[in-house]
Amino acid sequence: MLASFPVVATMPAVDIQRARRYYSDTLGLKPVQIPVPDGALFEAGKGSQIYLYQRGQTKADHTAATFTVENIEQVVDDMTMRGVIFEQYDMGELKTDARGIATFGSSKSAWFKDSEGNILGLVSI
Repeated sequence: MLASFPVVATMPAVDIQRARRYYSDTLGLKPVQIPVPDGALFEAGKGSQIYLYQRGQTKADHTAATFTVENIEQVVDDMTMRGVIFEQYDMGELKTDARGIATFGSSKSAWFKDSEGNILGLVSI
């Protein structure tokens, strides 16, 4: 029923101005030019979007959104050069390498926190 529709990830931001700068300058997402009271909307790949809204404190301790990428190693390197710090995990089968990339068979994943503490992921399948 929903398989052909893009998705909007909704995440809180403690400082909406700081979050706007992070998503546009650091992640390279394009702001959607429509009025969003106390928030911001960004274009992501293939019609998907990310909506940020002003909130006093972020609470999620899980991955809030994941970007599917083609060459995760190159994307991680590029993002690291832009100041993104990738998370390090060592929890049983979930173990990241020095760059923050975990391998699960032919799939690879990496996680980082945005300027507001939300956990975002990358996956290459």
